[in-house]
Amino acid sequence: MQKKHDPNSKLIAENRRARFDYHIESDLEAGVMLQGPEVKSLRLGGANIADSYASVEGGELWLINGYIAPYKQSNLWDSHEERRKRKLLVSKKELSRLWNATKREGMTIVPLRMYFNERGIVKIALGVAKGKNAADKRETSAKRDWDRQKSRILKQGF
Repeated sequence: MQKKHDPNSKLIAENRRARFDYHIESDLEAGVMLQGPEVKSLRLGGANIADSYASVEGGELWLINGYIAPYKQSNLWDSHEERRKRKLLVSKKELSRLWNATKREGMTIVPLRMYFNERGIVKIALGVAKGKNAADKRETSAKRDWDRQKSRILKQGF
């Protein structure tokens, strides 16, 4: 039986550079605390998480430097700051695991994707990652090029 496409589940923003710049060791899903106009703006696709990161501060997890465009139809008092810190909702167990991971050398929490789940709730996929150096990035690029060339050869036939 084929699963029907759910109109509520939709990709909002993706951090495509994250897998190129970091070794993703583990990932998790977190909820995002938003204001009303922010959700409406996300429904229109006005978000960017490419330059953002997550941080554990004061026993809470925060998304820092994530951009959500202002919703044009909201009134002046209802508008929001585009790059404000947004609280991320995770369990205490996950929060302590993230805190321990970021205490290690070179580990950071990187947002991978922001999306609406099947219930229409905004979620963000986070990755606990370690930064790559230039040689690792060249290796990743070479592997991607070889995979592309290999698929082209297989498609044409021998």
